[in-house]
Amino acid sequence: MLDMKWVRENQAALDEALKKRGAEPRAAHLIELDEARRSHTTKLQEAQTRRNSASKEIGKAKATGDEAAAKALMDEVAQIKSFIQNGEEEERRLNAALEEALSVVPNIPLDDVPVGQDEADNVLLHTHGEKPEFDFAPKEHFELGEQLKGMDFERAAKLAGSRFVVLKGQIARLERAIGQFMIDLHTQENGYNEVSPPLLVRDESLYGTGQLPKFSEDQFKTTDGYWMIPTAEVPLTNLVAGETLDVDALPIRVTGLTYCFRSEAGSAGRDVRGMLRQHQFQKCEMVSITDEDSSLEELERMRGCAEMVLQKLGLHYRVMTLCSGDMGFGARKTYDLEVWLPGQDAYREISSCSVCGDFQARRMMARYRVAGEKQLKFVHTLNGSGLAVGRCLIAVLENYQNADGSITIPDALRPYMGGLEKIG
Repeated sequence: MLDMKWVRENQAALDEALKKRGAEPRAAHLIELDEARRSHTTKLQEAQTRRNSASKEIGKAKATGDEAAAKALMDEVAQIKSFIQNGEEEERRLNAALEEALSVVPNIPLDDVPVGQDEADNVLLHTHGEKPEFDFAPKEHFELGEQLKGMDFERAAKLAGSRFVVLKGQIARLERAIGQFMIDLHTQENGYNEVSPPLLVRDESLYGTGQLPKFSEDQFKTTDGYWMIPTAEVPLTNLVAGETLDVDALPIRVTGLTYCFRSEAGSAGRDVRGMLRQHQFQKCEMVSITDEDSSLEELERMRGCAEMVLQKLGLHYRVMTLCSGDMGFGARKTYDLEVWLPGQDAYREISSCSVCGDFQARRMMARYRVAGEKQLKFVHTLNGSGLAVGRCLIAVLENYQNADGSITIPDALRPYMGGLEKIG
């Protein structure tokens, strides 16, 4: 959520930033709501001040025997009391209206974010490795998985409908190996602390990280009011919600390997074959909580940690800086890692690493104190996939496939596969 003080002082900058995102201008509407709130608050304060002074005047009037003046003052106090009672309800309404309006305004892109409308305007940062060469036509992951009898989409549809898969045998083991490899790498080499969070959260948690209220259709909700997490970013970031931390405790770096659940609203017809876009998938998430001066450096560090996964797996990929129109709601800057899939003859996103500044912290009321300073500051939050397990499984299958349909196991995963060198 944006700081209303900043909005008042930077109306043109806000609308220009929203224009870069392809959003409508909001500054005038926010200022109007804020002015109504501030004006009403001033009237309430004046009424409370007058009530207090009138109450004192009643005592003086009675002391001098001026009952008429005392009666008039008592009537005035009664009217003021009624105004204050109704006014406090109106104040809550005006505060809620402003907060609701602010809650759907996206974050402000950093100055170095390229301006653009969609993924076609994203900018290449760098590539790593080389595309594998095959002396046969490489197959897509679902063809390989079904031939190896390790992917069953038909039975998954019978159980749960579309956008699910049943993994079996060594393919299921390979998915598990990839997830364990990721979490071990981030905890043992990259300095993250492992957390196993709840997979069900309350409204406040999704509001804190920005999925609510704007993106409720993208989530799954239970009948008793819980939400299934779309990403472990939600519970991991909200670990500091409502807390005031000492600056010496920062940065906090946590990671979790969890299932994630997304309704994929609006994605009808996209990636209907295979495992690319599913309702349920595993992801290893990285979250960092920093002070305001360290968040940009932390973004580069986080991107490096995500890249390390692909490098150790020997996968060719590229890093894209997302343009203003393609970034997520809460991000100020985002890098996407796109892995090469030879079966598709295309790059596909496998990780996004974003810095959110204090945008989420204001929603969560997560702050920190600096020794010797009276004013508290909002923490800065970052999140990144390290990586999406299912898409990494796809990448391993397609990049390590052989002419006979077998899959060579990357060296980094063999210890997690009991030394197995090939699935076939």
